[in-house]
Amino acid sequence: MKQTKLWIIAVILFYCSALSIVSCKSHRHPIVITHTESEHVPQAPDYSDTTMWVKVDGDRDGTGADVFYIVSTWEKDWQTGDGQVSHYADVWNPTHRKHMATEIGGVAEYMSRGNRFFAPYYRHSTIDGFVTLNEDTISRRTRLAMRDVCEAFDHFEQHRDKSRPFILVGFSQGGMAVVELLKHIDDETYQQLAAAYVLGYKVTPDDTLCCHHIRPAKGEADTGVTICYNTVKDVKYVNPIISATCIGINPVNWTTDDTPAILHDTITVTLSPQYHVLVVEGYPGTEYRPYKDFINVGDIHSCEPWLYKECLERNFAVRSRAWREKQLLK
Repeated sequence: MKQTKLWIIAVILFYCSALSIVSCKSHRHPIVITHTESEHVPQAPDYSDTTMWVKVDGDRDGTGADVFYIVSTWEKDWQTGDGQVSHYADVWNPTHRKHMATEIGGVAEYMSRGNRFFAPYYRHSTIDGFVTLNEDTISRRTRLAMRDVCEAFDHFEQHRDKSRPFILVGFSQGGMAVVELLKHIDDETYQQLAAAYVLGYKVTPDDTLCCHHIRPAKGEADTGVTICYNTVKDVKYVNPIISATCIGINPVNWTTDDTPAILHDTITVTLSPQYHVLVVEGYPGTEYRPYKDFINVGDIHSCEPWLYKECLERNFAVRSRAWREKQLLK
């Protein structure tokens, strides 16, 4: 009788846990995306159209990885000719594409070295949603963007060489998209992941509970892991919307403790084990102007893909090589 009761309790706990996970996933990936009549939703991208991609093949000897990059936020709310407001970038708008291409081209210069680089244009949510500091508003307005990214990734995965490792990397809203992609991919696809890089965005405890594909990186060469970092001048500048993260690693010395690292001879980069953010000394970041008291105010949000680019380029190669070595041992 006692064993029967224990078994019943175990079954109840199992189903409660399962329901909790399903609820979390359905919240992140809603089936229906609704908009008000006054909102303009731009035409969806067609990822079979080559103009929806920036692609650079820098893998001359075929030993690198396929890098899937998700661009950050570039647009503000804008209006159509008939006065409708749009909270999304328009991938068919030449000006919006030019903005996204500015960042994509910059990161491709170093991320494509030794790799095949792919970056989709997508209907990213405008900065105005994030400036509200309201998590519900941000979640609602980014659902469309996250769906675009998932569809782009599915096209990428369907057409690429599966014998190669792939790397996920995104900055800011693109970092959010990396987290959502880790929830989106299946276990078979996850086995091909060398690493996922969340630059300038957070990974929450809820994310880690919902997704067993999120495994925090512990060193320089572990594979299938998530690298997350955010840069601040002091921990008091941690931005709850962007950088209140539960995982972090120092991309200069690849440690998760407070061992300081020297970057470019003059910049000291130290990870705060309590807040999981990078505290920098010797780098003011004044080239990045504050925006509406939201970013670059004590944090140095805009530096994330650029300040550590040499570290990231080297680490892509290290983790890709480690992934390939593991395949040889199977």
